[in-house]
Amino acid sequence: METIVSRGIVASYHKKLMENLSVDVAIVGGGPSGLVAAATLAKAGKKVALFERKLAPGGGMWGGAMMFNQIVVQQDAVEILDEYGITREPFEAGYWLCDSVEATAALIFAAKKAGATIFNCYSVEDVVFQNSAVTGVVVNWTPVQSAGMHVDPLVIMAKSVLDSTGHPCEVSRLLASKNDVTLNTPTGGVVGERSLSIEEGERTTVENTKEIFPGLFVSGMAANGVCGSFRMGPIFGGMLNSGKKVTRLIIEKLDA
Repeated sequence: METIVSRGIVASYHKKLMENLSVDVAIVGGGPSGLVAAATLAKAGKKVALFERKLAPGGGMWGGAMMFNQIVVQQDAVEILDEYGITREPFEAGYWLCDSVEATAALIFAAKKAGATIFNCYSVEDVVFQNSAVTGVVVNWTPVQSAGMHVDPLVIMAKSVLDSTGHPCEVSRLLASKNDVTLNTPTGGVVGERSLSIEEGERTTVENTKEIFPGLFVSGMAANGVCGSFRMGPIFGGMLNSGKKVTRLIIEKLDA
């Protein structure tokens, strides 16, 4: 029995990894915008692999605010809540309350059932840079990176890469710091996020969701961080709508 268990896990995992060495879209970061994008892209028939640094995807949505596991979603994202069967309760006019654990779990489940492949405990330590475009990601185990061990990575090739790493906007920073490139941002580089302003933050999260360099898109808080806009705290309509918007942009490019 011991050998059967180990053989089953090793064989099936390596099959999964082999099947995802080249994908249509590599998503870095499994927060709400990344999960919505993964589910929607996979549902549209695109080959999607999502790489999450932590043990569980979900980003900051799990904890709600200060570990009060409730979140707020405004009216313009209610359609997305209903699409994924997330329970909502009315609050003030135009605002809804959701259980953060249910909402996060629902998005993860939806992405997986739609056909996206989720790799947890992976860190992206670089991008593949070819012909003045981002054409993939360089991955390693998160524990290897955390321990500072000198272990060479593997490469996942992708037609498009999505940076949905949240506040650090890690993929965009990697690209900008290691290559002499100009990003589609107000300064041509990673501007960095501003302090909290919920209404502005929610609006600009969607507005800043775009392709910032050939092959590299940004969504969620990474979009605001790259473009120098505001953080917004535990309201998630902008994040969900950002995931939908970036899906449309990526599909338009892939199908062009």
